Amino acid sequence: MPQPARLAKYNIIGFASIVDVERAKAFYRDTLGLTLLAEEPPFALVFDANGIMIRLGMAKELPSVKGTVLGWQVPDIVAAVKELEEAGVRFEHYGFDWMKQDELGIWTAPAGARVAWFKDPDGNTLSLSEHPEIKR
Repeated sequence: MPQPARLAKYNIIGFASIVDVERAKAFYRDTLGLTLLAEEPPFALVFDANGIMIRLGMAKELPSVKGTVLGWQVPDIVAAVKELEEAGVRFEHYGFDWMKQDELGIWTAPAGARVAWFKDPDGNTLSLSEHPEIKR
């Protein structure tokens, strides 16, 4: 008999740390277009990302994090990258031989997903990704 879904029925919350609260608020609200739900100093800025809560924890210094902390799945990565570039976002170009990116900074993974990375004002790595249909 299959096990119950446990957490599958609940919404997920995204977390990242920030240091410069005002700059982060402007970036996530004005540049990325997320809705600011609450300011909870000295704890967090709370945003809505299409029904998903994102809590940006107010920190004195950033924890050492390697890799992407938040990402958005988009239907058309080229259009999404261009829209964010017009808003002033700069996409990362890593230059790894094993990870060839196109001129927009988009990498195509072996399984077909396409990913582009950018940073928030505190240096957190964020991403956009477009995925081929995944059977569930």
